[in-house]
Amino acid sequence: MTRWRQLVAETQSGMAMLLLKREKLDMKRNICLATTCLLLCLSVPAHAACTISATPFSFLPYDSLSPNPTDSTGSISIACNEAPPPDVTVQIGRSATSSGFAPRSMKHSSLPDLLHYNLFTSAAMNTIWGDGTGGTSTVLIGKVQKNKPEVVTIYGRMPAGQDISAGTYSDSLVVTILW
Repeated sequence: MTRWRQLVAETQSGMAMLLLKREKLDMKRNICLATTCLLLCLSVPAHAACTISATPFSFLPYDSLSPNPTDSTGSISIACNEAPPPDVTVQIGRSATSSGFAPRSMKHSSLPDLLHYNLFTSAAMNTIWGDGTGGTSTVLIGKVQKNKPEVVTIYGRMPAGQDISAGTYSDSLVVTILW
């Protein structure tokens, strides 16, 4: 005599499995021979975790009398733990000081002076790194491999000829990664 019994098991990873167990009873020897088959596997999706970190972005001292712009670079690092690796896009938000992209502005620590700057996608400094709106572009990093962070350079420029007071200037930006 053969009978089927339905079992539901949960694995350590939280996957629920529907198992069918076939039991064949051997009446002559009074034993049960069992076979278990995996019929269906229902999984709970694991959420990918991507993280971002940045080195502080600091411009060189600004000389308001210089005819040349002041350039600098910074970097961000993106790490993901998903397999297969996700395509990651990086956005840099509007300036908290100027509420825009062109130009972004840093505010003096105690005076109303603003020091204009921008961030770019390449050393050519012809494409503003933003959120894809208002003439800005995002940066597609591509596949970010597990345990192999991607480091991306940010290019910054403060235009020449700004009449500003000496002091410390700062701005806040939000960097967003999409995958």
